[in-house]
Amino acid sequence: MAERLVGLDANAISRLVDPGTFARGRAYAQQGRVDALRWDAAEGVLSAEVRGSGRRTYVTWVSLDGSGRGIEAGGCSCPVATTCKHVVALLLHAVGGPAQARPASAPAAAWQQQLDHVLAAAPQVRVPERTTPLALQVRVDGLVRDPARRRPAGRARGRGPAVTTPDLGVSVRPVRQNASGAWAAGWEVSWDALRREHDEGRWDPRVRRWLAELGAMRGQGYWGGSDWTSLAEFPGRLLWPHLALGRELGVPFVGTAKRDVVTLAPQVELVVDATRDDDGVRLTPTVLVGGAPDPSPLRGVLGDHGLFTVTAPDGSAATSGGRAWVLALGPTPTPLAPGAAALLDVGGTVAVPASDEERLYADYLPALRRQVTVRSSDGSVTLPAPPRPSLVLTATFAGAAEATLRAAWLYSASDGVADGHRYAFAPSGADVAVRDLAAERVIVERVEQAAWAAGFDEFTLAARADVTGLAALDLAELLLPVLGALDGVHVQAVDQPLYVELAAAPVIALEARDAQDADWFDLAVTVTVDGHAVPLADVLGGLAHGRKRLLLSDGAWLRLDHPSLERLRLLLAEADGLTDRRSSQLRVTRHQASLWDELAEVADVVEQSEAWRSAVEGLLALTQGRDGARGAASTDAPDVPGGPRPGPILPALPVPEGVRADLRPYQRQGFEWLAFCWEHRLGGILADDMGLGKTLQALTLLAHTREQRPGGPPFLVVAPASVVAGWVAEAERFTPHLRVTAVTATSSRRGAVPLPEAVAGADVVVTSYAVFRLDADAFGALEWGGLVLDEAQFVKNHATRANQHARALRAPFKLAITGTPLENDVTELWSLLAVVAPGLFPSFQRFRADYVRPVEAASRPDADDALRRNAQAVLARLQRRVRPLMLRRTKEQVAPELPPRQEQVLAVDLAPRHRKVYETHLHRERKRVLGLLEDFDANRVAVFRALTTLRRMALDASLVDADAYAAVPSSKLDVLFEQLGEVVAEGHRALVFSQFTGYLSLVAERCREAGIEFAYLDGSTRRRADVVAGFKEGTAPLFLISLKAGGFGLNLTEADYVYLLDPWWNPATEAQAVDRTHRIGQERPVMVVRLVAQGTIEEKVMALKERKARLVDAVLNDDAELFARTIDADDVRALFDE
Repeated sequence: MAERLVGLDANAISRLVDPGTFARGRAYAQQGRVDALRWDAAEGVLSAEVRGSGRRTYVTWVSLDGSGRGIEAGGCSCPVATTCKHVVALLLHAVGGPAQARPASAPAAAWQQQLDHVLAAAPQVRVPERTTPLALQVRVDGLVRDPARRRPAGRARGRGPAVTTPDLGVSVRPVRQNASGAWAAGWEVSWDALRREHDEGRWDPRVRRWLAELGAMRGQGYWGGSDWTSLAEFPGRLLWPHLALGRELGVPFVGTAKRDVVTLAPQVELVVDATRDDDGVRLTPTVLVGGAPDPSPLRGVLGDHGLFTVTAPDGSAATSGGRAWVLALGPTPTPLAPGAAALLDVGGTVAVPASDEERLYADYLPALRRQVTVRSSDGSVTLPAPPRPSLVLTATFAGAAEATLRAAWLYSASDGVADGHRYAFAPSGADVAVRDLAAERVIVERVEQAAWAAGFDEFTLAARADVTGLAALDLAELLLPVLGALDGVHVQAVDQPLYVELAAAPVIALEARDAQDADWFDLAVTVTVDGHAVPLADVLGGLAHGRKRLLLSDGAWLRLDHPSLERLRLLLAEADGLTDRRSSQLRVTRHQASLWDELAEVADVVEQSEAWRSAVEGLLALTQGRDGARGAASTDAPDVPGGPRPGPILPALPVPEGVRADLRPYQRQGFEWLAFCWEHRLGGILADDMGLGKTLQALTLLAHTREQRPGGPPFLVVAPASVVAGWVAEAERFTPHLRVTAVTATSSRRGAVPLPEAVAGADVVVTSYAVFRLDADAFGALEWGGLVLDEAQFVKNHATRANQHARALRAPFKLAITGTPLENDVTELWSLLAVVAPGLFPSFQRFRADYVRPVEAASRPDADDALRRNAQAVLARLQRRVRPLMLRRTKEQVAPELPPRQEQVLAVDLAPRHRKVYETHLHRERKRVLGLLEDFDANRVAVFRALTTLRRMALDASLVDADAYAAVPSSKLDVLFEQLGEVVAEGHRALVFSQFTGYLSLVAERCREAGIEFAYLDGSTRRRADVVAGFKEGTAPLFLISLKAGGFGLNLTEADYVYLLDPWWNPATEAQAVDRTHRIGQERPVMVVRLVAQGTIEEKVMALKERKARLVDAVLNDDAELFARTIDADDVRALFDE
């Protein structure tokens, strides 16, 4: 066998197949996939079994010729059937054996292995040895060879442009060569058949694929029952490269007659050649084939992408009766204009007389150039340079703040604007044919991009644009200079004013004028810059809208980023919100003196009426210094941290002779502050900590007013019912000379004694909030020297009748006394100020917008730094406005001798049974409450009822259901009495507070069981004073007190321990309870113990209480690190967080 294969080697075998097949076959031979090699010498057949890439094994054979140097035939059972990779593997194995095919000792180089891998992966291209030739047949439509034959009707139409010369076009179809050597069409070589047919060995696969791809370019359409397709139907960008590829593949391009010749030119161009003779100018449409003129009169266009010419084989013009033709076709360098076909239909030369040359150049040549290249091949005609478009922008000004920008086009061969033809900005009608729209678009894009780069982000060029205000200034100063520097742009300005920047600092003048209403004063503000009066409304409007500049009517303009102008805007915006809405004039009241003071700091010139000066000087004194600098009578008064600031000295007043008390220095300061406010008819809030003697300071003021105006009307003091008796007692103790009358019943219960008669001769009238509310008309009918609201948190809701009656009561001076001017919400502060200083913040809605909402926005979890910084500024402004009218001192500031107070949170673990019951209720209530929070305001009562249930459950399950949970132990009671046992044994006395009287009853029951004596006070206690006195004067170690009933009006310094059994989210409520004992007069350290059930709602309440405590600090003190609001849906969700 080896002798028979002596003429074969790897190189010879590689020539039998394509490279990819050879590489794969060689890999199979190297991998030892050839088995059962057999040689049939008689038949000259070599066979074997070759394992494929899967588990298949193929039978492969090769028939050798007699010389052993050639292969007659070969076959395989694989799908390829012949000259496959399996045949190659068989031959290589037979020639050299597995070892010789690729010796193990000489492995292939890395580059060979890489290339073998690439070639093995390439698809097999099998070219049959015997194929039927295919060709592309080309027909010239409209060139009739036999006059008797006519072109069939209904020639195909497709998506492309129609054949531009109606009776002359070019169509193609695929054909095959028949047995006689002629080219014939048929169903087996139709476009669709060639597209669907796979390589079955009949056609050269490369040619078949080329024809199929050409057919696919024509798209879908109706072909009139024939495969003839016009070349005009093909997309030019695909057609011409594909035809060139067909030439490279050797695809025959044949005509419909044997002698027809088809040539494919690289480029065909249509031009108009201008030449001159004695009569004028001659314009000749000329087709250039390969750059040379083609003289044939038979010419046509192929869509918008190609041209063709038809001549006879001898070079003469082909005729309709000719037997053969030479077709030259090719692509145009640029798309043909729609008028190109019409040029070919001209039928020769267009003669223009010399007398019409000027009209030719002016009216026709520009439009003709839009369609085709115009040249003069012999140079006999000097063609004028084509006019270039330039953009003319005309800005017409109507004053400094109005302008109109118009755009138009000028076509001229020169750079000036005097000569040329003008067109409207938008093309229309016949203009389209003579204008270079592409060049116009380039200029428009250049202009818009330059405008955008100059900062005019929204600029879009239009035929007309009207601009006003600052836009007119920007047009003249910024935009026109930029656009005028561009190529192809001419800028004209008509009646442009002289714009001048006013660079000097603004001069602000402020004036307060007397108004008809004695409580209000008109406020006038003027601004001038470099001698120009600047309208204040324009300044404020520009700043409010974020503008950086302001344009005046005379063309002068100024920058608004001066700090004084922005400060002025903020202050005037605040003043506008505080203005009496009964007048359109900007107005202020004496209570807004701090606002006036800040305005005066901004102003360069300040003028004020004598009435205004007198009205505000007192409050300005409080604003600037309050009681930080003292008169001679009180030089021993220490400075109060966080209190009054240095400034003008308040008058030093002697303590009234009738006062039977030694006032501490801070109490004397408070009295002088109150007397100063009273003298200047300024209301105020005395907000000292509880236990610092606010009642004594107020009584000293009342004694002072009676000394100053002995015959004046009485003062009305309104206090909680439980405190009325205390007020009377304190007055008898400290100011016994004052005649004090207590009104504890309404007119209906007093019988026949009317209110004027009941209070006749009194210096001070003390009544409760309930009586004041119910007898508001009677109190309102009397004349009062002043109104004092004790525990003024009772009127913290402006919507209540008590607050409304307090506001309506006629009195020249109103004072609110409270240790907690702010408990939950900043609006509570407004409610108090609306009573004592109604002119400070007249509008509740404006107060919410200016102060409450910014603080609420900053308190949300998603608040960003900008919101928090804004809230800081808002709170600082609120402090400045409120500070003159509120005096607040803490124990730490004014009573350093007070014993220390220690606070402890004692965690309580619920007993297992208690925990199980609590968790059951928690899961049920959580699901219900979270659903109710979708409409929190509508379901507020139900939500708080659920929270109260959980708070009771955390204390003692029997408070929720006494029958069901009577046997459930109360861990908190056990812990409490462990503590109380030690406290009582050591001789201490304790106050025990709870919000729930039911729980206090359980504590009382355990006290009885333990034999511990106690006093008890809740809202139902009738003889309150006797109970309090019994504890103060007795020996009972415990005082059980309802948080609501005992949170104010009590002085219980006899106790030094305080137990808070159930935390609540109002920190002021607990602070009031603690201050019953930690106050002036206490000589022992005070221990405050809060019992908190772990893992219950009480822990969440503690967290919420801490946040609200910081709200109070944020508003009343200078440290505003956290913002909060009244309890809302988010707070409730936090209480139910897992």
